[in-house]
Amino acid sequence: MDIRLKPFDFAQAAARAGLRPDGSPLRPPAAVAPEGSFRTAMTQALDSVNRQQLEAGRMQREVQLDNPTVSLEETMVAMTRANLGFSATVQVRNRLVQAYTDIMNMQV
Repeated sequence: MDIRLKPFDFAQAAARAGLRPDGSPLRPPAAVAPEGSFRTAMTQALDSVNRQQLEAGRMQREVQLDNPTVSLEETMVAMTRANLGFSATVQVRNRLVQAYTDIMNMQV
């Protein structure tokens, strides 16, 4: 069995990923949603949950490295907040999927 590797073509791989060779997107960014829209609210909520999870992870690493400026109690509170935010996000997603399924199953 003869296995031969092709040379890696970075430009082709970037194009398949939707990027230019410098890493910028091929398509211009989408238009910004108007303030107060559902999309904006969901994006802000997801960003908030993401920041909480990143902060909890950072604090957890600091506790593991015995950083004296980060207490175990603060870390546990941050982890609980991140967990609660993630759980709420999953519940919202589940309700949205259920609502979409209900609408798609309606008879016209």
